[in-house]
Amino acid sequence: MIDVLSSGQTQTLRLLCDTLVPSIERADDADGFWHRTATDVGADLGVSGMLAGLPADQRQAIGGLLDVLAAQGFTPQAPQAVREQILTGLSQASPEAAAGIGSLTSLILLITYGITDPNGRNPNWTTLGYPGPVDMPADGRTVNPLKIDGDLDLDADVVVVGSGAGGGLIAGRLAAAGARVVVLEAGRYRADSDFHQRELDAYRDFYWRGGPTPTADANVTLMAGAGLGGGTVINWTNCLRTKDRVRREWATEHGLTDLAADTFDRHLDTVWRELSVTDKCSELNRVHEAMQRGATSLGWSFATIFRNWDAKRHDPAVAGYLGFGDRSGAKQSTLKVYLEPAIREHGARFVDGCRVDRVLVENGRAAGVTGTVTGENGTVTVTVRAPVVVVAAGALESPGVLLRSGIGGPATGDYLRLHPCTVTMGDYGTDLQAWWGAPQSGLVDEFAEDGFLIESVQYATGLGASALPFITPAGHKEAMAGYRNNGSFIGLIRDRGHGRVTLDSRGETVHHYALTDEHDIRTMQRAIESQIRLHHAAGARAIQLFARGIPAWTRGDDLEAYIGRARQVPLGAGGATLFSAHQMGSCRMGADPATSVADPRGELHDTPGVWIGDASAFPTPSGTNPMITIMALASRTAENISQL
Repeated sequence: MIDVLSSGQTQTLRLLCDTLVPSIERADDADGFWHRTATDVGADLGVSGMLAGLPADQRQAIGGLLDVLAAQGFTPQAPQAVREQILTGLSQASPEAAAGIGSLTSLILLITYGITDPNGRNPNWTTLGYPGPVDMPADGRTVNPLKIDGDLDLDADVVVVGSGAGGGLIAGRLAAAGARVVVLEAGRYRADSDFHQRELDAYRDFYWRGGPTPTADANVTLMAGAGLGGGTVINWTNCLRTKDRVRREWATEHGLTDLAADTFDRHLDTVWRELSVTDKCSELNRVHEAMQRGATSLGWSFATIFRNWDAKRHDPAVAGYLGFGDRSGAKQSTLKVYLEPAIREHGARFVDGCRVDRVLVENGRAAGVTGTVTGENGTVTVTVRAPVVVVAAGALESPGVLLRSGIGGPATGDYLRLHPCTVTMGDYGTDLQAWWGAPQSGLVDEFAEDGFLIESVQYATGLGASALPFITPAGHKEAMAGYRNNGSFIGLIRDRGHGRVTLDSRGETVHHYALTDEHDIRTMQRAIESQIRLHHAAGARAIQLFARGIPAWTRGDDLEAYIGRARQVPLGAGGATLFSAHQMGSCRMGADPATSVADPRGELHDTPGVWIGDASAFPTPSGTNPMITIMALASRTAENISQL
């Protein structure tokens, strides 16, 4: 046990784990699922390990919450029913207490159903119908970061901060054109052989802030990539071209005039070709078949998804794990397509594990960046002198770099868009084997012009357990016992409202987002209704909106009444679960320095030589999975930089 709690707090944590996932005596328990508790699989140790990585004030708050529980009689001597009553009463005492209990509950469930033993297995998976990691060979390391023995000073023509869909492409293009390029990445470089397909390990190693992270107001759970190649290493390979109406909007309302012309088609076509985008590796699993069946019954448009994937390495039995990193090597990420060739063939250099603190500015122009790398030998400083700085740390972190540097103007951090998603789950009464095949192989685009898409998600046992509405411990366990029979749809909206990124007292980014725009609320309500109708038309025998306070619809219930209740659920903390895998707009491009950070070419209004190279540059949301749009804009930005 990592020593982050007192002995009394540790005992209360163990008891909380086994209260939320208790042992229940059942005759039909051949796999031991009902008898098994959270601590039987090591959930208490997993929670303690995660707490060790939190700031001291957050650890103290959790410890304080555990002390309050103990003081209210939450002890081993109290029966299960009494402990459940204590949790309910404390959750009702205040919003802060409810948030604390809710966060701990989600964390315990995430770990209980996602944790693995040394063999990469979890005993609960047998009941859940989840096969777990696939044993297969994988390619090892092909490039190496610069060795850090002490403070490092480098000179370059271009320094790129971040290496995801935008930064990775820009680094590759400029290096291939002959520029001396240095890439600084806050995450780590991982080879295919490092992708072990284990959920919790993937969150820790490949995701921003260790996995699902709520906004400061707890309204939306954020998921973003972290590592060389950024989100392209762990996303679901859904390739959608920028919509014409979005291009026209950006051209006419924000000054990006060339986006309405054929010149932008050239960037889209080039990226499409370089990523080997194909629809030949998009087999429909049973969840997608249900989606297609429901859409056909309703007369809605259903489309097969194009994916950036190497058909020669394709195996649908492995593709379902790609959100944990693609061990097969089939995913055509920016790491494979742009960064590795830039490093091996064109002399680009990179430092991983490097947090960029600020942009250096001299005489009003970019002069480089400075950052830090923390390792076994302490913290060292990395300074890169360069006349061109590309900020591409993602829409969650790029504004932080500018805010710490005192540049970017008044719009820096504003206009954060998230494509917030709701989740519904349908019980189809048979094993859907949702872990097989790519997480997104088909979508319903019937309502794309109305502002939302209906898509699917990866079968993830830990995240699924933590997101599934929790009413009682026994009820949640019952729901997990039938998890294999369920398939989930998400409703992704193109938001008009927006949030903001600020800095805390330590200079770390803080994210705020409330779904309050009336148009967005109506769109989200329509998306919820459409998901429910889609499940119903596909033959689901039960339908659950992921939200507090609304039980599942079951066959025989009044569907219209259920839809009416679902449309009234609050959207955000305490109501419908919202999550975001698409973050955009926090350093947006535009003609007006009062409402945008960069000019229409991508260069900062107030600091020449600093360019925005990621989704934070979007003037408004793309309304589609944004990878292709990010990369086409990055291709355009790289061309603009090359023409200087």
